[in-house]
Amino acid sequence: MFRPALAGLALAAATLAIPGTATAQPAREPVVIKDVTFPTMPLGELQRSIKDDRGINLGGVGSGLFPAARRGDFWMVTDRGPNGQLTVNGEKRRTFPIPEFAPAIVQVATRFGVEIKKYIPLVGRSGKPVTGISNQQGHDELPYTWDGQTALPYNPSGVDTEDIVRARNGDFWLVDEYSPSLLHVSARGVVIARYVPAGLNLTGADYPVRHVLPGILATRPQNRGFEGLAINGNTLYLAVQSPLQNPTKAVGDKSRVARILTFDIRRGRVTGEYAYQFEDVTTFDPKVNGDQSQMKISGLVHVGGDRLLVDERTDNVARIYQINLAKAKNLLGGRYDRADTTPSLEALSDLSAVRPAPKSLVVDLSVVAPTLPGKVEGIALLDPRTLVVVNDNDFGLGEFGTDGRLIDSGVKTRIVTIRLPKPLR
Repeated sequence: MFRPALAGLALAAATLAIPGTATAQPAREPVVIKDVTFPTMPLGELQRSIKDDRGINLGGVGSGLFPAARRGDFWMVTDRGPNGQLTVNGEKRRTFPIPEFAPAIVQVATRFGVEIKKYIPLVGRSGKPVTGISNQQGHDELPYTWDGQTALPYNPSGVDTEDIVRARNGDFWLVDEYSPSLLHVSARGVVIARYVPAGLNLTGADYPVRHVLPGILATRPQNRGFEGLAINGNTLYLAVQSPLQNPTKAVGDKSRVARILTFDIRRGRVTGEYAYQFEDVTTFDPKVNGDQSQMKISGLVHVGGDRLLVDERTDNVARIYQINLAKAKNLLGGRYDRADTTPSLEALSDLSAVRPAPKSLVVDLSVVAPTLPGKVEGIALLDPRTLVVVNDNDFGLGEFGTDGRLIDSGVKTRIVTIRLPKPLR
């Protein structure tokens, strides 16, 4: 168990609201008040289904962060597990060093470092672990073994979980990057149902699959499905990580328009769809040389009413914005959900007709780099002045030795608590 390292490092913040975009203005400085690091725990000691963990420790839990009942405790979720990409014979291949790994819900306490209180691997109706392996040919990448030499079978039950919330009845809701999809999960980790885009035709899963999301969402870029999730009573908010490749990859890569959806838990259906405008990457993060496709939404938090916090980032820069969906236009079921609409939502340069959610900058996390970790993917709000963020360390994946054992990257998972200069409203 580790003791928290307290820091008094400063962040820059601003609160100027401009519809669809945001510009920083000087403000009082937020302060880091707690910074704790995950302990080193071999995956093979946490999941009995793992035959060989190849020297990989628990990681990837920074994909989601949701406050538990006791202050300082959080619910977190791993992503699909250790994975990488190798080039073999000129072909890029998605590798899974531990193909039997099951994405897991993790409860942690952070009063004195990080203590793992619960570890709940996801399972299907049969009780067998749900893996993180790609689902289906033509929609997902072909999975390979750790060395990229042997293809693995697709798994229609596999999920790439990325964010988590807990409902009042104790059930969990998770989002997934593959379909993209929304998962309803019991307190014991059993997948109750998975909601996927209409027309996806995902069959053979070890749980019910409901094709109720807008079909256009199936055009998400590879590994860029849902990554942000928030909850308010019986309403869920889901954010697609990147602009859809609609109608083409070239359009999606240059687009600044993502989509945020609302979902009614009681009715089991989508109730709203809204445009979100990314910042221009050339000023947001000059290090990526104008590559707009590096912009992502990686986390959501409900603030109050129709207001949300949004974690907008590249791998180098992360900023938290507040948006108001009440002032955005609901596009659900309209022309921008149809594949034949020209120009598509993603191709629009003038967004006045679709009214994206107005946004204001709450805090720029990047100005304390390298003190704050990169890849901040999970965010939580403890009270109107206390923000908590966590990074995704990708399970410490670096290179593998000739023996198939991991040479760890040394990147750790950190949970950082920040005191904001004034309460959110």
